[in-house]
Amino acid sequence: MPISLVAAIATTIILIDQCSKQYIQSQMLPGMSIPVVDGIFHITYVLNPGAAFGILENQRMLFIAIALVMLGLTVYFLKHIPEPFRLMRLGLSLLSGGAIGNVIDRVQTGYVVDFFDFRIWPVFNLADIAIVTGVGCVIYALVFMPFPTENHENSR
Repeated sequence: MPISLVAAIATTIILIDQCSKQYIQSQMLPGMSIPVVDGIFHITYVLNPGAAFGILENQRMLFIAIALVMLGLTVYFLKHIPEPFRLMRLGLSLLSGGAIGNVIDRVQTGYVVDFFDFRIWPVFNLADIAIVTGVGCVIYALVFMPFPTENHENSR
């Protein structure tokens, strides 16, 4: 997976995430909830000042700094990940796109806009889905897939 595709995936995640958040903000007020499947899945507009599960509330600069460091490390290490190591590159593109999507919210307002509400789990957004999926891809690639060598360049 070439770096241009990694960038395109990350950019697509950012655009879809930001458009979905803009739509929620234009159609709902904070705290408003619309049942999709009553009692199971709702669209609930939440302004989250913390990280996952609302931890470390109001640590805006810390979250922005962590995301920027993570993105810098991703860009640096991406150059050193062989192109055939596709799952790792996909994971990093999803992770980067999601992180940037949430950083945009934090820079603009100090909050992250969340809206997917399954009632048994904290409310989340598309950027969060991309981050979790990206981390899953990276972990799977690190644990279960052999790192390509010169002899196995096309193994992925």
